[in-house]
Amino acid sequence: MMSHRSRTARAVVVALAAGSLALTACSKNEGGKASTDSKKDQKQAAVQSEAVTYGDAAASTGPAAEVPGAKPGGTIQVYQESGLSHLDPGQIYVSDAGQLANLLFRRLTQFEEDDKGNVSVVGDLATDSGQSSDGGKTWTFKLKDGIKDENGNEITSADVRHSVERLFAKFIFDGPSYLQTWLAGKQYADDYRKLLPGGGFDGKHLPASVLDTPDDHTVIFHFDTPRTDLPQTLAMAGYAVVPAKSDTKEKYDQAPVSTGPYKISEYKVGKTMKLVKNANWDPKTDSVRHQYVNGFNFQFGVTGSTQTKRLIADQGDNKNTIQFTGSVDATQIQDVIGNPETNKRTIKGYQPYVMQLNFNLDRVKDKKVREAITYAINSKSLIAGEGGAYGGDVAPNYFAPTLPGYEPKYDPFGRLKTPQGNIAKAKEILKDVPASEKKLVFAYANSEKGQRRKVAIEDALSKVGFNVVSKEIDSASYYEQIGKLNNPYDMYITGWGQDWPSAATVITPIYDPNQVFDGSPNYSHVKDPKVDELIKKALTQEPAEAAKTWNEAHHYLLEDVIPAAPLWYTKQLQLFGSNIGGARYSSVSSYIDVTRLYLKS
Repeated sequence: MMSHRSRTARAVVVALAAGSLALTACSKNEGGKASTDSKKDQKQAAVQSEAVTYGDAAASTGPAAEVPGAKPGGTIQVYQESGLSHLDPGQIYVSDAGQLANLLFRRLTQFEEDDKGNVSVVGDLATDSGQSSDGGKTWTFKLKDGIKDENGNEITSADVRHSVERLFAKFIFDGPSYLQTWLAGKQYADDYRKLLPGGGFDGKHLPASVLDTPDDHTVIFHFDTPRTDLPQTLAMAGYAVVPAKSDTKEKYDQAPVSTGPYKISEYKVGKTMKLVKNANWDPKTDSVRHQYVNGFNFQFGVTGSTQTKRLIADQGDNKNTIQFTGSVDATQIQDVIGNPETNKRTIKGYQPYVMQLNFNLDRVKDKKVREAITYAINSKSLIAGEGGAYGGDVAPNYFAPTLPGYEPKYDPFGRLKTPQGNIAKAKEILKDVPASEKKLVFAYANSEKGQRRKVAIEDALSKVGFNVVSKEIDSASYYEQIGKLNNPYDMYITGWGQDWPSAATVITPIYDPNQVFDGSPNYSHVKDPKVDELIKKALTQEPAEAAKTWNEAHHYLLEDVIPAAPLWYTKQLQLFGSNIGGARYSSVSSYIDVTRLYLKS
């Protein structure tokens, strides 16, 4: 999600193929006029490419600044179409679970944003955003006193060590792998798990030369290369703490232990979830989160169209309801935007995700087929299904407007001139391609958005002679299914946004030949040696030179490899009930900011 990942470090996560998934950064928006001006929107989106600041101890000290007008009490109702992909922090790299993690889990660092959209990294479990030495190869974190999990157990450096070490275990396969890879270093560059195959569960641990915990309140990371982005990395939901005493390994994914302001009191997978206050959360230790309401009641399986109808009506408990990672139904956008009173109850923002049609390179081996599809695809039709100009803009390449180095005019397939697809060009490319290579299996999520995307893909590709066989996947496990190396699909739609403002968090996770394994976001299974060479080169360069190398890799991928067809850049438009207070677009999640909500009455 995934994915989730933006920040200027605004952390993002994966993204929205199943209907809605991710993590990003942006500016405040509490309703108001929705924009259909793509150039204006993209200019505003560029704010997310600015670097974040690293906060000191004062900035990391709670409690969080009060939200004006906030009142305690009541329960917020939550609508969500798809079930949750994971609850184990180590498995979280998709934005639905990432959004929930903001209420449940704490990590060493956390993203903090103000009302102007400025984002910084502050200490969460740690007293500050970290202290670096040895040119950025060593990072030291001191833990705050008195932070406890929901069972009343104090969080110590042993819990942080355990949380890091368990990431090397085989049952953790869906979360981010930055930290593990960095700790493994050059010695285990081919497979980070070799550093600690047992994940700490067999009594073996990472050596102090890699991860040192000299006392209960000190955590020291040692790397073989400077890692100046570590504070941003550790703020990702995938690096939240898992208390050692409570770890149940694979079973933890269904019943995690909270360290945040809320805890799970009841969970019926795919149906309902109830969150209640975590009495052991101390606001004095938390500079980001609030605990205004008594809890959150989740209803899963509520379609986007039903969510929108109910929230437009704004009757009864719908006045106390939010959309979690869903958005306003495309067919009802005008009903929302056209009514000033309803429009006041929306949050809007430009997300960091590039939606693309990934090709499984183990199956779709003919470059002509991939090239023809990229020309034929109808982005205009796909975007219409997302809400038109309110839902997204045509993507001419793999880099989003929120990413440093974005090239708005880089459009090798002419997608901006022919957003509806270049049928003639596609047919010309396919003229010598045998019929056997024109039968393709397309995987899609069983959500309303997934259905609309399926129709658009089938329609566009059938016009140039492809026989598309569509296969439905449960939206809750969509990324997990397409993330399997031996999956039976030729193509599938994914979305990816930067984990922080660097092309390294786009090119590396989804195109690195060393990241081809089950659960990796390298969904196309790119194994190109030149891509490998360029990634390694960029990772050792200074930022200015690295930017050039990342652009070279970007161009080579899109023009010579074509692992995916770029489709559209995503925008967010969510609706909430009239009794919801404190609502704003989050720069850190790319959805409504759930850390500050309250009920007005």
